[in-house]
Amino acid sequence: MASHTIELLKNEIPLEQESVVLAEDTVNGLVLVDIINGFCIVGAGNLAPREPNRQISEMINESTRLAKLFCEKKLPVMAFLDSHQPNKPEDPYPPHCIAGTHESNLVPELNWLENETNVTIRRKDCFDGYVGSIEEDGSNVFVDWVKKNRIKTVVVVGVCTDICVLDFVCSTISAKNHGLLKPLENVVVYSHACATFNFPLEIATNIKGSLAHPQEFMHHVGLYMAKERGAKIAKEVLFGAVDKV
Repeated sequence: MASHTIELLKNEIPLEQESVVLAEDTVNGLVLVDIINGFCIVGAGNLAPREPNRQISEMINESTRLAKLFCEKKLPVMAFLDSHQPNKPEDPYPPHCIAGTHESNLVPELNWLENETNVTIRRKDCFDGYVGSIEEDGSNVFVDWVKKNRIKTVVVVGVCTDICVLDFVCSTISAKNHGLLKPLENVVVYSHACATFNFPLEIATNIKGSLAHPQEFMHHVGLYMAKERGAKIAKEVLFGAVDKV
């Protein structure tokens, strides 16, 4: 029944994906959203998967591959890490990824990023990495990163497709359209390097206040809404000698 519903959804709101070729003669940036233990490693926390998950595993593998490629080319990379203070809840979710714990650290496959000179690590305390980049003086670490590196295209990967990834993409595109992120031109979401969580209806109905969250369904919706805002949805990301995406 679930697979039939997903097929109906995809027929009603079909999502065309494209092969995105990143120009070698311009600056491309990679943003990794919350690829941390507390969201990706089985049993690592309240919002971690309870069992191995194919979509999450593929997201980690593809994000790691792409991160290595960007680092080999010495291109700018920014990694957002969800990191909350214990006295600041993030409703409607239970406590998760508390600052200073194993939960809020990069997954083992990406630990090496912390030693790369082209990588900026940003610990955020909210869904949206753009908002989570705002400093007390009003400056924005992400905005400064784009402008300092003269980034023309940002490739976004991570979790969750329909929550933190989507929120960041929407804010970034709004800021770009408002002229706040020059010279940024393109926001690309790489679908195979994104994932969300699975919380079936049969489980949600037995927990008061819970919302069902079917994984494949919400992954598709998240990508669709990102494209609806103006992002390019990529089925593959390549580098090549072209003028622009």
